[in-house]
Amino acid sequence: MNSKLFIFLRVFFGIFLLFFGLDHFFNYIPFPEMAQEANVYFQNLLSTYAMQLVGVVEITAGLAFIFNKFGAIMALILMSVSINAVLFHLFLDPAKIYGALILLILNIVFLHHYRKNYSALLTAT
Repeated sequence: MNSKLFIFLRVFFGIFLLFFGLDHFFNYIPFPEMAQEANVYFQNLLSTYAMQLVGVVEITAGLAFIFNKFGAIMALILMSVSINAVLFHLFLDPAKIYGALILLILNIVFLHHYRKNYSALLTAT
C-alpha cells in the first residue's frame, strides 16, 4: 500500500475511533431509535458498563493509530469490537449497520497491513 495513503487511512481511522470512543463517555452523538430487541440488549450492555469498556478500547486504539504506536496489537484487540458491532447491527438493527461495516473494513485493512507482525503468533512450536 502506498505509504501516503496508509498514513491518511491510519490517521482517519484513529480519529474515527477516538470520536466514537469518546462518545461512550460524553454522549454527544444523538442516540437513534432502535428496534425493541436491540434497545433491550443495548440497555443491558450499558447497565454492565460493557460499552464503557468498548469506549476505552476505541480511544486507546484511536490514539495508537494516530501516534503510530502499537497499531498491530490494537488492530487485533479492536477486531473483537468490530465483529460484535457488525453482528449486533446485522441481527438486531440492520438499518444502522454502515458505521459498523466501516469499522470492520478499516480494521481488516490494518490487520492485512500489519500481517508480518503476526507471523510469530501464527507459527506452530
